Amino acid sequence: MSRASYIFTSESVSEGHPDKVADRISDVVVDAFLGEEPEARVACETLVTTNRIVLAGEVRASTKEKTKAIIAGLEPKVRAAIKDIGYEQKGFHWEKAKFACHLHGQSAHIAQGVDSSATKDEGAGDQGIMFGYATNETPQLMPATLQYSHDILHRLAQLRHSGELSELEPDAKSQVTLLYENGKPTQVLQIVVSHQHKKRIDGKIATSKRVLDLIKPHVLSIFPEGLVTRKTKWHVNPTGRFEIGGPDGDAGLTGRKIIVDTYGGASPHGGGAFSGKDPTKVDRSAAYLCRYLAKNVVAAGLADKCTIQISYAIGVAQPLSFYVDLHDTGRVDPALLEKVLPELVGGATPRAIREHLQLNRPIYARTAAYGHFGRAPDNEGGFSWERTDLVKDLSGLA
Repeated sequence: MSRASYIFTSESVSEGHPDKVADRISDVVVDAFLGEEPEARVACETLVTTNRIVLAGEVRASTKEKTKAIIAGLEPKVRAAIKDIGYEQKGFHWEKAKFACHLHGQSAHIAQGVDSSATKDEGAGDQGIMFGYATNETPQLMPATLQYSHDILHRLAQLRHSGELSELEPDAKSQVTLLYENGKPTQVLQIVVSHQHKKRIDGKIATSKRVLDLIKPHVLSIFPEGLVTRKTKWHVNPTGRFEIGGPDGDAGLTGRKIIVDTYGGASPHGGGAFSGKDPTKVDRSAAYLCRYLAKNVVAAGLADKCTIQISYAIGVAQPLSFYVDLHDTGRVDPALLEKVLPELVGGATPRAIREHLQLNRPIYARTAAYGHFGRAPDNEGGFSWERTDLVKDLSGLA
């Protein structure tokens, strides 16, 4: 039985965190290929460190010539992404960092399992388990601890980009600890923000106290009234000055922030990262599907919380299993949902997922920071898995 009262914590990292820089670059590669060919295959890993950017992995367009042409055009796109994040530092500069690309053609043995033919539907790009989760504790149907952690850093990034908080640099982390009573968040117990900054704030040497004074009003604006109290403990740059950061302070790699990307630890995670993978990789597309279905279940009022698990085998189109957990909050039999939900999305095969959510588009660089879930669907097709267009179909099940 789930506990009604407890303390829980989630963290987030900013777009300038070295691992998120790597995620952004890998998804720029995905977008570059899908923008040219919607059926392209991409599995890209990125390493960033002091003034170095290294790409590796497997890619495939319709011809070898097309693949080479897309690869040849990647460097300016990667540098533009780093510039957009805001890195013009001595140790990591969008224009001066060395760039190395080691992308090569996709394995023919992987391709034969994934590609469709006249007699075979497109198979999953790999074996694995994927999870989706939704909870009604926030308007975004996301865990509150993670949503607030994301919102803090997203807001500070907006203010940094606008120039209002020009003293801040791109690298940052946040963490929020909430007290839950009767299953609902009632109080913020701890707030942690570690934010890279320039040497001076208001003409004075930057200190933890000055960074706290700079960001506190903006952090407070994130939380609903009354959630932060005089008992809330603040930890802002608790180790002191934070001037050296980003890939110069610590190497970044694609796929090292998967809990930040998903549900902040409030839900199980299948283990697979998202960034750098085209949507034939079920690590990404099936995790999006599970979130989409779980969110619609909660949005339809069928449960307060919902976790969905799905599994695949490489080269096999049909899911091996489909599991629904309503956490003792359901108003419908989970077994019924296990039957109905896959039918609503064409059987949940890899191709059905891609077609239902329209995933074969260059919509992935925008997912690389501040979470893949809990975001608003946009006009270009981004975050289509956040739609609640199944509510009408589901609401009659209760």
